[in-house]
Amino acid sequence: DTLGFPFFTHCTKANVSDDAGLIEMLTLNIDYFKSKPVNIPKITILLDHGYHIEHLIAALEQVYPQIMTKIRFKLSPKPSEQQKAAQGKSGFVPVAVRWGIERSNAWMKRCKSLVKNFERTLSHATTKIDLCFVRLMLKCLAPAT
Repeated sequence: DTLGFPFFTHCTKANVSDDAGLIEMLTLNIDYFKSKPVNIPKITILLDHGYHIEHLIAALEQVYPQIMTKIRFKLSPKPSEQQKAAQGKSGFVPVAVRWGIERSNAWMKRCKSLVKNFERTLSHATTKIDLCFVRLMLKCLAPAT
């Protein structure tokens, strides 16, 4: 979501491409999209330039043909060398809209059990991530004492 909390979590092996992992995750949660009314605005999924939108759309429409009436993909802007030079920067420059993702990654690193992958199965790793974000959301809801 826009605050940096995950909508869905899904862990894959390291040799699974970004496209395949996203297709797996959305396919596993397809019932959410099937039950989402069409009159509610589309969910925007922000992607970096490692994803292939045409491939994602084709694969997801095979799973659920009406999915593109409920979601849309948007590539995050990538600053050009000229834009970096105009700002007086070079190398890696964080993009403003990606702060939510980067903040989420930083929050996960504060969970001691997620500093390194100690889990034996992908389902345990996914559960640890879910627990980390449940803890963070509860901390946001609970008054500071």
